[in-house]
Amino acid sequence: MITFNEQQKLFKLETPDSTYAILISEKGYLAHAYYGPKIGDDDVSYLTRQFEYGFSGNKIFREKHSLLDFLPQELPTEGIGDFREAALSITDSQNHNAVELHYESHKIYEGAVAIEGLPCVFDDAKGGKKNCSTLEITTGDKVLGINVILKYTVFDDCNAIVRSTKIVNTNKVTGSEAGDKEKTVFIKKALSSSFDMDNDNFDVITLHGSWARERHIERYPVHKGMQGVQSIRGVSSHQEHPFIAVLDHNADENNGRVYGLSFIYSGNFIAEVQCNQFDSLRITMGITPDNFCWKLEPGKAFETPQAVLTFSDKGLNGMSNAFHDLYREHLIRSPYKKALRPILINNWEATYFDFNTQKLLDIAKEAAKCGIEMLVMDDGWFGKRSFDDSSLGDWVVNENKIQGGLKNLVDEVNKLGLKFGIWFEPEMISPDSDLYRAHPDWAIQIPGREPGMSRQQLVLDIVNKDARNYAYESVAKILRSANIEYVKWDMNRQLSDLGTPSLPADQLGEYFHRYVLALYEMQERLVTEFPNLLLENCSGGGARFDPGMFYYSPQIWCSDDTDAIERLSIQEGTALVYPLSTMGAHVSVCPNHACGRVTPFKTRGYTALAGTFGYELDITKLSDDDRAEIKNQVALYKKYSYLVREGDYYRIASYSQNNEFDSWMCVSKDKSKALLTFVQVLNHPNCKTRMLKLSGLLPEKKYKISYPDDDQEKYPPMELSGLTLMNAGLPIRREWGDFQGKLIFIERI
Repeated sequence: MITFNEQQKLFKLETPDSTYAILISEKGYLAHAYYGPKIGDDDVSYLTRQFEYGFSGNKIFREKHSLLDFLPQELPTEGIGDFREAALSITDSQNHNAVELHYESHKIYEGAVAIEGLPCVFDDAKGGKKNCSTLEITTGDKVLGINVILKYTVFDDCNAIVRSTKIVNTNKVTGSEAGDKEKTVFIKKALSSSFDMDNDNFDVITLHGSWARERHIERYPVHKGMQGVQSIRGVSSHQEHPFIAVLDHNADENNGRVYGLSFIYSGNFIAEVQCNQFDSLRITMGITPDNFCWKLEPGKAFETPQAVLTFSDKGLNGMSNAFHDLYREHLIRSPYKKALRPILINNWEATYFDFNTQKLLDIAKEAAKCGIEMLVMDDGWFGKRSFDDSSLGDWVVNENKIQGGLKNLVDEVNKLGLKFGIWFEPEMISPDSDLYRAHPDWAIQIPGREPGMSRQQLVLDIVNKDARNYAYESVAKILRSANIEYVKWDMNRQLSDLGTPSLPADQLGEYFHRYVLALYEMQERLVTEFPNLLLENCSGGGARFDPGMFYYSPQIWCSDDTDAIERLSIQEGTALVYPLSTMGAHVSVCPNHACGRVTPFKTRGYTALAGTFGYELDITKLSDDDRAEIKNQVALYKKYSYLVREGDYYRIASYSQNNEFDSWMCVSKDKSKALLTFVQVLNHPNCKTRMLKLSGLLPEKKYKISYPDDDQEKYPPMELSGLTLMNAGLPIRREWGDFQGKLIFIERI
């Protein structure tokens, strides 16, 4: 719900459990008044402290500098006296850097608003009733001739506020080149969200990593100055992540205040917390200003991607559930978002580039016997590709490998009762390819400078419409040729050497953003032409695991590291923000190909069950015992995956914190059923039984606890109340050996 009190000049945005308040200040600036637990219908303008100044308490000294450098602002701008981090910076034709925004008007309406060319949240209410409302506040700078529209969408069913900004050059087109140039401005920085609040002994959480160890949780106390994360790689990246949280120093999984921000975008970003001289915090998120400059001509507009804000006073689990609910219900569009996904087997770690039709069919035959439902053919099926040094861009079937052609292979796999999927890397081009020889100008590179290579490939200039259309049609032609029901869309390197003939020199600063817009256009075309396609995005594993991609694909390959123990930290950090149903997770062989670790097959299955679930191995080489275990895992997935897809996720214990064990649970929305997973990473001698305190249950109800994958004599069912399970705990025996897992089903009696 969104309201405006005309007398108080106060906007209030209400989620089920929080209030966000914006004040039109005495001088017409938009001030951030409050964000946190729900408050009453009072005049809270005093919270902005607009009559307090650090420089002087004397009213005569209430000058613009003193006000702007102190006032908590809703969209701070550069060059007029607020010396904290700006959210908006614009340069005019005379190279002046100043923007001063004053309130002009607003409107409040039901529903969400789409942003052209960008993924965005939507209202999925049925029967004509909207379940969200939107506020648009129009501000203006009359000197520059621009309007800046701040947009806020609030949903009735989740504790999230979605923000974005639209910048409009309102100057009229004169028809004179000199006159229009005079009125053209250049946006140097346009963040999607900013708000200020008092520091209250807060910590910061960010997600960091690298290839094969993405999204590890980093927590540290707020300090004076800047702290945060950013990517300048052209993708959201393995290394940093478009998420930041500010939380009470003593906040844990179920207790304490947490403010979380997430960015619905798949390119360069920045997320920062600044602690200033008055111990105030400014929390910002948006496209990073590094290598960004957008030419905005008269009559044109620029819209930022959406940022998502959450507040929880129920700890990190409360924040996670808010993000999960929003993304699951209001961002993912795929028909698969709540459906049972097919259990797939991918041939990459089974064969790498060394495969042919017969090898794939051998894998498919054994997979079908075990209940696996889809075969995915990975890299190496096209051009002359037998290693990673050629043929990207030449999306023509290599019939020396795929004897009889692709349709024949797909038909034979279908006859076995399996669906068929295929791997592409449409955004790339190999120097050793027919495409590059025909169109060397279609590779991103600076004339006269040797381009940087990564994985022996260059990036296709998809900002160039001809190159983009070629890449899309190459993929679509293959999909039209056979019954292909799944696509893994990969992207195995970052962007550098930004040179292109597709943009003039004064617009080269737009390239990174235009690249992301081009990617979104391609994927929108794909899911429009093939609406029943199961699309899984990937970028060397998890380099583009971000909310922007969920708009097109319901799942993303979480990491190229499939080791069950490494995945505990990777999936914990990922689940901090994203629903488990979005995480591509597979069982692979041991020793693991990424780290060489050996873990029990059963434990590998438990970790993968916390995602979309599949296999990454050569099933023809497995023992009979392991194949029998696959049948068991398939049955477990089909029986319990509805809890993983649609239930509320709770972190119970973190191996990254205790260095001993990990645990999480998925609880149905009505709290009648739950699936608890426990992984004993390291065992120790002569230690007592653990008491695991659960979450998310109904305190007054009784629950039956059973162990669906264990000997019932060894682990007989128990009956305990939700109150006892959450406050006293569930006993978890120590198993013999390291890397031991356990699956526990909890059902209300």
